[in-house]
Amino acid sequence: MEFPGLGEHCSERTCKQLDFLPLKCDACGEVFCKDHIRYDDHKCSSAYKKNVQVPVCPLCNAPIPVQKGEIPDIVVGAHMDKDCKYNPAQQKQKIFTNKCLKPGCKRKEMMKVVCEQCGGNFCIKHRHPLDHDCKGSSHPISKAGYAALMRASQAAFKSIGAIGVPPDGSLQHNRCRW
Repeated sequence: MEFPGLGEHCSERTCKQLDFLPLKCDACGEVFCKDHIRYDDHKCSSAYKKNVQVPVCPLCNAPIPVQKGEIPDIVVGAHMDKDCKYNPAQQKQKIFTNKCLKPGCKRKEMMKVVCEQCGGNFCIKHRHPLDHDCKGSSHPISKAGYAALMRASQAAFKSIGAIGVPPDGSLQHNRCRW
C-alpha cells in the first residue's frame, strides 16, 4: 500500500525515488534522496555559492580573499610578492635567552626565574637563595623561606654534631639530647 501524501520524489531526473525522509539542498533548494544530496551527486548549479574555500598564504599563514572569477594561485602569488608579512628572521629567534647568574653555570632558561631577595635571574637548579649563595636581604621574605632556612641550618648543625637545635628553636651548646 502506497502513501501518496507522505514523502517526496528525488529531484534527480535519473532517480525519482520516493523518499520518506527527503533532504533539501541548501544551495539550489531542490529535494533529493540520501544518494543524491551532495552537490557533486546532483550536479548542483548553485554549489559555487556554498562551496567556498579561502586559500592561505604558505609563508605567513594569512587567509587571502579571492574574488569571484579570479584564479586563487595568481591571487596568492600577488600577495606573496606585495603584501606578505613573512619575516624569515622571526623563525630563527632564540628561545633560551635568560642566562643563569650563578658563577660557573652556563644554563639558559626560556623564562626569567628571578630571585625574590636579590633580584637576580637564575636557572631552575639555582633559583632558591640557598642554591646561588644569595647576597640579598638577611632573611627570606616569606615564612616558608624562613622555615626552609631553619631546616637547612638544623641539618648542617646535626651533620657537624657540635650544636644541637631543639624543636623550640632555642640553641644549646651541648650535644643533641632531645
